[in-house]
Amino acid sequence: MKSSSAVEPVPMSVGFPLWKRGLDVGLILLGLPLWLPVCLVVAVIIRLGSRGPLFFRQPRVGQGGRVFTCFKFRTMKLDADQTTHAEYVRELIESDAPMIKLDAAADARLTRGGSWIRAAGLDELPQLINILRGEMSVVGPRPCIPYEYELYEPWQKRRFSAPPGLTGLWQVSGKNRTTFEEMVRLDIAYARRMSPWLDLKILFLTPLTIVQQMADTWRGKREFRRRQAQPASARPATTTSVSNQKA
Repeated sequence: MKSSSAVEPVPMSVGFPLWKRGLDVGLILLGLPLWLPVCLVVAVIIRLGSRGPLFFRQPRVGQGGRVFTCFKFRTMKLDADQTTHAEYVRELIESDAPMIKLDAAADARLTRGGSWIRAAGLDELPQLINILRGEMSVVGPRPCIPYEYELYEPWQKRRFSAPPGLTGLWQVSGKNRTTFEEMVRLDIAYARRMSPWLDLKILFLTPLTIVQQMADTWRGKREFRRRQAQPASARPATTTSVSNQKA
């Protein structure tokens, strides 16, 4: 990885500006007529596709390295192996390869319809609760899982100086086509430049990013079906390695 000297220092916490809190609450209240019906539809899809709870709670690392309980709609099967993701995250960080999601093409751990819910970002909607509780913002760096945080170099933890968010500068700047280090630098850049105008710009660009994610998911599924249709002897080997995800 590159030397941390190339990164402009950022305080471990830049605080939670009043304008940001006002924007968050305003967006949630204005969007209620949309959020509630969408959440209901997602809940029905999850209930029809898998037994178990609708929601998934997980410790996440937020601003200043503080851990909080993050809420999501459950898109994984109840017996999903969580070590698969932990190993994949470690390999991504160590290799600094493009951050293609583990479930970009086909992931047996997902519930029926789970890949589309995730591609559209709808699994994140329960985090509106985290936003109302002041643990997150609509715009900001994505909160990470504690085992991922432990792999960060000290300078990389500067991405946690801003409140974590649902969407952010990294998401609208290439997301899965960027490397881990590029993600960190984009998040640090956001913390330095955080302003109402930047947040509004990111919000404006987010729908385009979601459309791109859904297109990537569709292409991934199409490629997966094509490979499955081939004779077993002709199929390429599949692993969860970063090199395979880049193919």
